Amino acid sequence: MKYTFTPEGVCSQQMTVELDGQNTIQELSTVGGCSGNLQGIARLVKGMSAEEAIARLRGIHCGMKDTSCPDQLAVGLEEILQKQQAEKKDA
Repeated sequence: MKYTFTPEGVCSQQMTVELDGQNTIQELSTVGGCSGNLQGIARLVKGMSAEEAIARLRGIHCGMKDTSCPDQLAVGLEEILQKQQAEKKDA
């Protein structure tokens, strides 16, 4: 399933991540940001579980910012997983 979210405090304006049924990242695409770096991140996380990506990317800073595109990807993935858990509870 594809999920789109808006990162905060970074150059990229939108991230879309596709997860399979086991929450493995199938694809990551972004709008804005550092093209080469984000393409590299997308290739590195492809095939990685959302949980592993969160563990590896959470807390990375960009320059003097308190966040970064990788950190915002982790934040977005956390929100997706929390939303999935809430939907399972409600079902």
